[in-house]
Amino acid sequence: MKWLSPALVALALAAPAAAETVLIRDGRVITNTQAGVLEGDDVLIVDNQVRAVGANIAAPQGARVIDATGKWVTPGVFAALSQIGLSEISGSGAPNDASVEGELVSAAADAGAAFDHTVTAIPVTRIEGVTRAAIAPGGANTMFSGIGALVSMSGRPDSVFRDDAFLVLQMGEAGANRTGGSRAAYWPALEAALRDAREYPGRYRSGQGGAVLNEIDAQAVQPFAQGRGLILVNVESATDIRRLIEFKRRNAQLRFVINGGSEAWEIADEVAASGIPVIIDTMQNLPGNFEQIGSRLDNAAILSRAGVRVIIASPADGHQPRLTLQQAGNAVANGMEWGAAFESITRVPAEVFGATNLGVLRAGATADVVVWDGDPLEVKSAPTAVFIEGAEQPLTSRQTMLRDRYRPGSDAVR
Repeated sequence: MKWLSPALVALALAAPAAAETVLIRDGRVITNTQAGVLEGDDVLIVDNQVRAVGANIAAPQGARVIDATGKWVTPGVFAALSQIGLSEISGSGAPNDASVEGELVSAAADAGAAFDHTVTAIPVTRIEGVTRAAIAPGGANTMFSGIGALVSMSGRPDSVFRDDAFLVLQMGEAGANRTGGSRAAYWPALEAALRDAREYPGRYRSGQGGAVLNEIDAQAVQPFAQGRGLILVNVESATDIRRLIEFKRRNAQLRFVINGGSEAWEIADEVAASGIPVIIDTMQNLPGNFEQIGSRLDNAAILSRAGVRVIIASPADGHQPRLTLQQAGNAVANGMEWGAAFESITRVPAEVFGATNLGVLRAGATADVVVWDGDPLEVKSAPTAVFIEGAEQPLTSRQTMLRDRYRPGSDAVR
């Protein structure tokens, strides 16, 4: 009987090869740059970077050559919002760091500090072509839900490549419920919270304290309140989004991203003019509550045509960021251009989160590269090779190992 100890399983799932020189030859290359789509061209990877993209690139001495004839070559997918690495089993107790409760710490809850590079969902995700993710905790009882981080799906201990990447802010019904049950209380509370943060540490050291934030959270919010970080706002209704846009006009230094935006399509031109990007769940077509009553399947297509920077993401949880690709495919089925949909899961989230060397294939870009056996937005397509920072990743997960172990004819079932 075949048997792998838990230690060997972990080693097998988290031990990619080192970066090397690789020439991917004759693929359909999606560059996500002005070069567009290149038919039958090559991508050269040297160490952790893309060295060249184009036709008839000479293979350096010692390079490994991958024949991509008939295949697609793309940047790795960036899952814009997830809780991957924060829990092994959602809905249970430990190990689960995805939900923050109580009021001791809310804004200061740090996803990067809780990320576990060994959880089994990570190899499950990367073998589907997802190489990066933005992660954030959920829960908390105040308007702020914590600070997000950017992580790679390499499974390495140094997977967190940017801490303090964004602050999560609840708005709409959720925000109102955490500030007295009414939007009438929410906005003055938000103004006061940002003032607390901007005046940290002076008012706290003087003994005055904060009007809304305790000292721990005020310190965490301060850089974002000063415009030195991205604020991800969970908001759904057109009315609340319009209020956010007005708030942005009066606080030009603040940098917002809308997450949710079920009714953003109703005011697409206003959202586009504001410059605020929108993270969309493209399957959100039924209202879960009153603020989502205008939900529709072509939300992403309408926003994209209006010029909004659209990011497509699956609902944030710890296990399914791989569904980001299916979300993009559904956006195409509901009217979004294929190129815009693919950029919305690669180049656009990378740019919005400040990782501009990801999500594109050009000389000098970080070598997160995926080779596919077909259109990556088709559910039957799959990666045949995944590189993260130039290191080829094993196309195995606990699920594939179980499949192979119990496949008819394997040694395990004889």
